[in-house]
Amino acid sequence: MPWFIKTEVFSSETLTLSPKKRKLYINMHKEWVLKLKNNGINISSGFLVNSEGIPGGGGLLILQADSFQSAKAIIETDPMILAGLVSWELQEWIPVIGEPLK
Repeated sequence: MPWFIKTEVFSSETLTLSPKKRKLYINMHKEWVLKLKNNGINISSGFLVNSEGIPGGGGLLILQADSFQSAKAIIETDPMILAGLVSWELQEWIPVIGEPLK
């Protein structure tokens, strides 16, 4: 089954949210990922940090799906996307060298 990678960055609107409100949306996103994982979807999600360990570089989500369309349909249910709080891009990953992900 193919692997897909979603990259995202906060929108300017997200950066203006209070930390409490931003954390609420991030927790909704985490619950969404956990629900997908518990429903049998092979998925992993996290955020990016700079060389000093400071977050703000965006996020990365990797998942397996039957097709690009299936992966996109899953991604479009992300609470952060539904709220318009991130800009995102989805791409299929074609591994060339190394061990395949399980």
